[in-house]
Amino acid sequence: MRTAKLGPTERAESLAGMAERELDVLVVGAGVVGAGTALDAVTRGLSTGLVEARDWASGTSSRSSKLIHGGLRYLEMLDFALVREALKERGLLLERLAPHLVKPVPFLYPLQHKGWERLYAGSGVALYDAMSMTSGHGRGLPAHRHLTRSHALRIAPALKKDALVGALQYYDAQVDDARYVATLVRTAAAYGAKVANRARVTGFLREGERVVGARVQDVEGGGEYEIHAKQIVNATGVWTDDTQAMVGERGQFHVRASKGIHLVVPKDRINAATGLILRTEKSVLFVIPWGRHWIIGTTDTDWNLDKAHPAASSADIDYLLEHVNSVLSVPLTRDDVEGVYAGLRPLLAGESDATSKLSREHTVAHPVPGLVVVAGGKYTTYRVMAKDAVDEAVHGLDQRVAECVTEDIPLLGAEGYRALWNARARIAQRTGLHVVRVEHLLNRFGVLAEEIFELIAANPALGEPLPAAEDYLKAEIVYAASHEGARHLDDVLTRRTRISIETFDRGTRSAREAADLMAPVLGWDKDQIEREVEHYEKRVEAERESQRQPDDQTADAARLGAPDIVPR
Repeated sequence: MRTAKLGPTERAESLAGMAERELDVLVVGAGVVGAGTALDAVTRGLSTGLVEARDWASGTSSRSSKLIHGGLRYLEMLDFALVREALKERGLLLERLAPHLVKPVPFLYPLQHKGWERLYAGSGVALYDAMSMTSGHGRGLPAHRHLTRSHALRIAPALKKDALVGALQYYDAQVDDARYVATLVRTAAAYGAKVANRARVTGFLREGERVVGARVQDVEGGGEYEIHAKQIVNATGVWTDDTQAMVGERGQFHVRASKGIHLVVPKDRINAATGLILRTEKSVLFVIPWGRHWIIGTTDTDWNLDKAHPAASSADIDYLLEHVNSVLSVPLTRDDVEGVYAGLRPLLAGESDATSKLSREHTVAHPVPGLVVVAGGKYTTYRVMAKDAVDEAVHGLDQRVAECVTEDIPLLGAEGYRALWNARARIAQRTGLHVVRVEHLLNRFGVLAEEIFELIAANPALGEPLPAAEDYLKAEIVYAASHEGARHLDDVLTRRTRISIETFDRGTRSAREAADLMAPVLGWDKDQIEREVEHYEKRVEAERESQRQPDDQTADAARLGAPDIVPR
């Protein structure tokens, strides 16, 4: 299968191609669900388009806890069906679909009460493991184990001695959420889907009651396209209600935004060889290993303000620090925080309290002929949501359509990944890169890392680390623009890499060098380079200012101080 290159030329060709002839399915929104829906549709043999108003995963799907998990706490709510479904998907991702992107991660659950808590929590974790095994895809993770307090403190010395009487350790999985979505989009494109980011739906085309297409504005080039499709899938997450409003129809359900924030701190600030999961009065708190960092989160509060740039307030940050410090022997301070990010969960809200229990589930509806809506759900179960959305769309197609096959479609980079991983020392000798660099690239690109190696072979300077963000090579910045659809500096520093949350300067010291690397690929002149760098610096300052504010309203106002980048 050819690998899809998503550079400026390919984007222009995709937009023109979508407008050329009627598609079977047009997907609106390229978060994980929209990208998954495009892959599902195209691999059933349907002509498929995917448009995204901003960047791949620029909303919720780049701002999650970065976990692929069954939802251990949903067992406590007796939601066995949701947990079973999610555990099956976790296993598929680890074993078959994306072993290069989805990795096992251990978690320690400190016990605070003798006797009954070990029995209660232990039974839950044992059931979690058992359900994983019975899904047929659970053998990729070690089983849980019971630990004494002294054993727990040996693997997590950062914990206060009086914070636990013992512990349980179990495994889940994690992913770079934005990278996963970009790979999903490229996989759909490799199978023939036409995809374009920075392509905003401004309205729907109607023939009587039926929706027959969409008006799409090229945010970069300024043109407008009429794209006709037999079925349109609205997969816009927290924007679902806004997108539905363009049809002028009252939705069958509503989507409520819930804000979750996360902190990123350096690895050396918490002395532990395992992640942590802690109970709070409202939910659970995770401390998640993340390369040379920890991710700490999350919160869960209503959000009614700007959806594009949800802001973390000072109160949000204090909440997380207070809860994690309750178990740490050396408390974290504001000075330890490298990065902060806020995201919005799209929770289903019905017409009454009785239907609000749907919030962690997903639903699919066909509110008017020609338009399917999919909303709610969890990142882990995106593939099931995509299947349900395409199944619903197929009902409106006047043709026989194959069943879903995405359970057996590895993402780009997965096929042969384990063989390359086993050969990583030899690859290091061949490329002249340190074996740690090779491992880094294989875990971000899988076998597509060979395309990075080719860039470096053609220009050895690209094998150097990016200044002030030395976890990443210069070649990765070029590749983001040439192959992964990055259109702006923000796309690269925030989503193709995670420099914006992994460095204390939030990426400002790397910005100019990164813009210079992107410029030849995207045809930027000096003025555009200046605009890109200036915009990024303003964005970072606006985020910092918002994080100094006491509440959501003032934080939102501060964050809106930096407008989105305006293309040439």
